[in-house]
Amino acid sequence: MNVFKVMIITLSTLTILGAAALVFVLNVNGGQETAGERSIDDIRDASFVTEEMTTDLKDGSYVRISFQVVTDSKDTKKEMEKRDFQIKNTLIKELSVMESENFQSGISDLEKKMKVKMNELLEEGRVTEVYTVNKVLQ
Repeated sequence: MNVFKVMIITLSTLTILGAAALVFVLNVNGGQETAGERSIDDIRDASFVTEEMTTDLKDGSYVRISFQVVTDSKDTKKEMEKRDFQIKNTLIKELSVMESENFQSGISDLEKKMKVKMNELLEEGRVTEVYTVNKVLQ
């Protein structure tokens, strides 16, 4: 009879620990994305499109361009929207030293430079990606 009680207590304890571990594992991941991945809805909520801007390049060509700026949070998005004049200023400075050939082949470099420059402007948060959503070279 004594062995029977020990077996029942041991099985009950293992069952409770197993159930607790299962609940813990399910709640930690919660069916959500793995660490580092964001849903497209989260990305869209934390991003904005800059106003379309027209400016000249070093060789006299004109460019019309706008970006989709993805930030790490809605608060960072709001701060970047307030800093739109600084974004425009940074873009003018970057484009004024480019020639049309460099602009056409170096759009990825421009996106990277804009990301770095925008992150320098921020007090909190960060810009995670910059995508060119519209560009016209004339």
